[in-house]
Amino acid sequence: MPYCPECGGEMKYMSATKRYVCKSCGLSVTSQELFELRRKLRPKLEESEEEQRQKQRREYLKWWLSKKK
Repeated sequence: MPYCPECGGEMKYMSATKRYVCKSCGLSVTSQELFELRRKLRPKLEESEEEQRQKQRREYLKWWLSKKK
């Protein structure tokens, strides 16, 4: 049973409309849309620890410099 990417509720497949509908929030998506939403929400596992540190440094530097204006 798939789970809703928005609220985490159970999704039910409606064969008449060929869409998945969330029982909790009412989100209605096709199977392709559901796949795309899950792919976007999934954290990147390919990112190494060094890449994560560099990203954090860039974000901190951007924040630090924005406060100086």
